[in-house]
Amino acid sequence: MTGELMVKAEGVHKSYGAAHILRGIDLEVRSGEVFCLVGPSGSGKSTFLRCINHLERIDGGRLSVDGQLVGYRQKGDKLYELKDSEVAAQRRDIGMVFQRFNLFPHMTALANVMEAPVQVKGESKAVARERAERLLDRVGLGDKMGNYPSQLSGGQQQRVAIARALAMEPKLMLFDEPTSALDPELVGDVLDVMRDLAESGMTMIVVTHEMGFAREVGDSLVFMDGGVVVESGHPRDVLTNPQHDRTKAFLSKVL
Repeated sequence: MTGELMVKAEGVHKSYGAAHILRGIDLEVRSGEVFCLVGPSGSGKSTFLRCINHLERIDGGRLSVDGQLVGYRQKGDKLYELKDSEVAAQRRDIGMVFQRFNLFPHMTALANVMEAPVQVKGESKAVARERAERLLDRVGLGDKMGNYPSQLSGGQQQRVAIARALAMEPKLMLFDEPTSALDPELVGDVLDVMRDLAESGMTMIVVTHEMGFAREVGDSLVFMDGGVVVESGHPRDVLTNPQHDRTKAFLSKVL
């Protein structure tokens, strides 16, 4: 089911001033895997996710996606940061969906999904439009293509944001608590889209509080706290039989 190594983190550190947010993260995500990151607020989950596409620069260790170092090139035993244009080229292959939808308010749903392939990849509008229509159909919004974000619910906006990320045909999708800003009754529609994406074989790293989704859809689950990986394993094993006291304490509050 899962294949080659897609993401490899080796001793990843990240600090903001005196605050040491990531304290040596080691983990591996295989191609086709749904990899869930859970833990309390401030544990470093979202920071780690942002390091994967170099929205945050790491301070130590190594991060690679599909065999390529992210944000750096190695010469001898030294790492040199890539130019902005080179980082942007790497990011094209990594889709990201944020808590807040970050759609362009002055553009329709269709235009939001078309924008990056046309502007970044130089695709023709006809090709981009055909794919955008297909993707909006796929996320259940075929009848909302001409609507502006202000005319859509939060759940609909988040599904447009997923379609927009998919429009770049990424090899990896990152989800940063994609349902946390939504009203409870809108969460299911977004999780259904993510479930469909998982079934199609997309490699996904999901920071989430939705333990049911992690249990049903996830292939691996990591519990983070205080900038370290406390426990990892198959979601059902970790959620039903946690081994560490810290994991048990966290799950007793959220399950």
